[in-house]
Amino acid sequence: MKIWLEKYSKIFWIITLVIAIFIFYTSTLTFPLATGKLGITSILYHLSVFFALGFFLLISSLKGKLNCKIYLVIIISVLYGILDELHQFFVPGRYTAFSDILTDSVGIILASTIYLIIIKLKNLKNYKKLIPL
Repeated sequence: MKIWLEKYSKIFWIITLVIAIFIFYTSTLTFPLATGKLGITSILYHLSVFFALGFFLLISSLKGKLNCKIYLVIIISVLYGILDELHQFFVPGRYTAFSDILTDSVGIILASTIYLIIIKLKNLKNYKKLIPL
């Protein structure tokens, strides 16, 4: 029997795609007071949106399993953040900032860490069911 994440992985792929499109769309918008400084709103936006992208990409790619693909998913997410910043370079009124790439990466690493913790706890719970003390 397939586990829940495997059964509904197409839904998680759609959510991941919607988040990626949202990131691309917001990168095309210009903001009147874009100064290039990293404000709290910018930090929260980058952390949360790339956390979501990384988390749903992990769920849809790994389907609740823990394997070496996790590094590939993290690399793909970080590369998307870099490409997002490069895209902003060509949008009038926008700027490219290395600090945004770092903030994106922190969100992705947080998502990956939480995903790993959830999977480890799930595996520990399943292990304890198999071996009664």
